[in-house]
Amino acid sequence: MPQSLKTFIVEDNLTIRENLAGTLEELAAVCAVGYAATENEARAWLRENREAWHLAIVDLFLKQGSGLGVLQEVLVRQAWQEVVVLSNYATAEVRRRCADLGVDAVFDKSNEIDALVDYCIAQAARINTPGG
Repeated sequence: MPQSLKTFIVEDNLTIRENLAGTLEELAAVCAVGYAATENEARAWLRENREAWHLAIVDLFLKQGSGLGVLQEVLVRQAWQEVVVLSNYATAEVRRRCADLGVDAVFDKSNEIDALVDYCIAQAARINTPGG
């Protein structure tokens, strides 16, 4: 049986978080293994669960702190772990800054959800490929 893409979601809006998790679980073989609404919660979860995830999806604007601080926590990670940003502020400057922090992809919440789903499908296929 194929392995689910273990995903940690950092999003402070409960409705968005639940809808995102439901959509990705239904369409992209994603299994949400954890959630955080603040930078401190996210950083703590990532420190305590260093190898428990394949993908982290991070919003930049949080109830406390910033997604940029969360990205600092995952600067050093396993080669098989991916980090993406999902934000309403996916400007060219934000994309450059995220790339500088080692982010694998940036998606705009307003018009790139389909691209995020496709990305997750590809990552799920990768982890289920021998040697992937």
